[in-house]
Amino acid sequence: MKNRFLLSLLSVVLFSAGWLRISGLPLLGALVPLMFISRGYDASRRSFWRMTGWTMCTILLWCAATIRWIWYATPIGPIAAAIAQCLLFGGVFLLYHYVSKRASSRLAELILVCGWIAAEYIYLTGELSFPWLLLGNGFANDTWAIQWYEYTGIFGGTLWVLTANLLIYHTILSHGAKRLALSTAVWIVVPLAVSLFLYFSYREEAGEKLTVTIVQPNIDPYGEKFVLAQKQQNELLLSLASEAPAGVDYIVMPETALDDNIWEERIELSESIDTLSRFMASRYPEAQLIVGATTCRRYLSESECSETARYRNGVWYDVYNSALAIDTAGVSVAHKSKLVIGAEKMPYMNLLKPLEVFIVDLGGTTGRLGYDKAQRTFHTQGRHPYDICSAAPICYESVYGEYFAGFVDRGAQIIFVITNDGWWYDTPGYRQHFSYSRLRAIETRRWIARSANTGISGFIDPRGDVIQRLGWEERGTLTGSVTALGKKTFYVRYGDYIARICSLVFVLGLLYYIAYRFRRKSHLVK
Repeated sequence: MKNRFLLSLLSVVLFSAGWLRISGLPLLGALVPLMFISRGYDASRRSFWRMTGWTMCTILLWCAATIRWIWYATPIGPIAAAIAQCLLFGGVFLLYHYVSKRASSRLAELILVCGWIAAEYIYLTGELSFPWLLLGNGFANDTWAIQWYEYTGIFGGTLWVLTANLLIYHTILSHGAKRLALSTAVWIVVPLAVSLFLYFSYREEAGEKLTVTIVQPNIDPYGEKFVLAQKQQNELLLSLASEAPAGVDYIVMPETALDDNIWEERIELSESIDTLSRFMASRYPEAQLIVGATTCRRYLSESECSETARYRNGVWYDVYNSALAIDTAGVSVAHKSKLVIGAEKMPYMNLLKPLEVFIVDLGGTTGRLGYDKAQRTFHTQGRHPYDICSAAPICYESVYGEYFAGFVDRGAQIIFVITNDGWWYDTPGYRQHFSYSRLRAIETRRWIARSANTGISGFIDPRGDVIQRLGWEERGTLTGSVTALGKKTFYVRYGDYIARICSLVFVLGLLYYIAYRFRRKSHLVK
């Protein structure tokens, strides 16, 4: 019992290291202790339930160590996330445990690897989605080690981790058999060597050089943000924006910097939009302002309404968490598509409609929000020798690799991430969120300029290196030079193909096992 507890605790430590800014490399052995616990049990029902206890305990402690900060925004958040992790990833590991006692280890391990990746893909793309602890995300602060994400995305990292765990496990069982130990070393070292080669050999393609100023207003989301009048917030924002140099090309402000419910059909009548437009026209007529806002769209009749529309005072309307591009040509609007569970949307709304009242206030908008069904980009309206295409993913959208890559696939040459990370106080949450933008930079090979209300704002180059940053509770601006890049990476073109392939193999593996159990014969399973 004591040994199993220590093995479970060791797994927790190895799983958590990447999210606690130590290193993601311990993930390469994080499942090994759990696999040894599994090995110590037989095929009985009692053993299965004991293994269930150790598996769930490990995953719950992993969640507690890494995402407990969600509690500050919504107490139900970390509980719901931990339950989802247990059901998806704990379920896959228990399936591995079950099959390994009744079939060959090869089939059980195939189900573990492909099943875990399939579970991650479901968590990434499903209605109930909080893909924070996907294994490939654990290397967000080890960007030197995963430069090949431009070909594989984070699922390449998950595949690397799971296979390494199996190889290490078998190497230990074989007491360090030379051939197996060599295979394990090759599997671990070769990707690192390839990554280092890609890192040091990377040469940025030729492109338009742009000057960008990032604004971090550092307005307390629990105090000032929704108490301070929007006019006063605008004065602060413009005071900071005034620090931009004369030749600036972009000024970037954070998510919901404008929170006065701007009606899109009469956007030119908004006092905030008028103030910012006049500021840009007088001070920076050649620049474009990217700013987060809460916007609304009115519907003339119920028949025109979207599924997220609200009804109040005789009016049907949608509320959006939006990004605006403001310049002398006018205002362009893009809506956030990847909404935060429990903060901006309720999953499975047809079933859970009565619980909509429990949606919390996070980001400046409450209730179920409207969303765009496709990524939208902004253009510079011909103010440069070449038309510059940019995109402004909002907050949570920077966690989704394939979705983020969609902006680049639609032509974005530079990415502005706008967010408000002050909800979690000075905890690992905002640091983890910032580090995920480093993964997106590698996957897309794009410059990323990130503006946070508070948290971390900064510039990230296409290798995932942080060039400049403003830290927690710092009010100010950063100005840097970035390059508008046009080349599309393999990952941008093909997305999460590894996850789709593994999901198919997982289903086939399950069907094969079921057929074997019924027919009791197979050339693969003894």
